[in-house]
Amino acid sequence: MREISPAVNATVEEYLKQLPSEARAIVEEIRRQKQAGTRRLPSTTFIDRSSLLAGKDRMKLLDAVAALVDENYAGRSEMCQQFADLLHRALTHLGFPSRPVVGWAIYFSPAGEEIFRWRHAWVRVGDEVIDGNVDCLSENPMVPKTVRVTPYWGPVVQVPEDRRLREERYTPLPDDDDVSNIWWPELRAWLDGEFLGVTG
Repeated sequence: MREISPAVNATVEEYLKQLPSEARAIVEEIRRQKQAGTRRLPSTTFIDRSSLLAGKDRMKLLDAVAALVDENYAGRSEMCQQFADLLHRALTHLGFPSRPVVGWAIYFSPAGEEIFRWRHAWVRVGDEVIDGNVDCLSENPMVPKTVRVTPYWGPVVQVPEDRRLREERYTPLPDDDDVSNIWWPELRAWLDGEFLGVTG
C-alpha cells in the first residue's frame, strides 16, 4: 500500500507523530479500510447526468482518479485540487475541452439553510461540471457531519440544490509535485492502455 506524505522531508510515520491523537485515529481508520479494500469510490453514489463518454467510462475514470488521490496519507477528503487537476489532465488527454476550477463550495441543508462553505476545486467541460471528490467529506474534521453531498457530473444548470459552486475566475490550481510526477504518469498510462483498450 503506497502512502504519500504531505511533507517533503518526512515519512508518513514521522509526520503522523506531530499530529493530535484525533487526527491519527482518522488516518488509522483510513489505513484499515485501504488494507481491507473497502475504501469508498465516487461511482457508488455519484449523480450522473452527463453526455460525455459512456456511463461506465465516466464511472471508471472517476474511480481511477479517486484511487490515486486516495494514496494521500489521510485519504482524499482534503485533495479536491489534486483530484480536479488529475481529472482535467485525463479529460484533456481524451480530447475534451476541460479546465480545472477553483472557487467556493457552499453546502445547504434539505431545508435550504447554509451549513458550510470552503475553498474547493472542480472541473468544467463546456456546459458540464464535475464535482467528483465530495463523497469523502465526512472524513475531513473541518467539515460538519451535517454536510452530506454526493459526486455530481452533468450540466451546470442541473447542479443539485444541496450545493452552490462559485468559480473564482483566473485563479489557477497550484502546482503539485505528486500529481505531476507520480499520479499523472500512471493515470496517463492507464488511459492509453486499459481504458482506451476497453472502450475503443
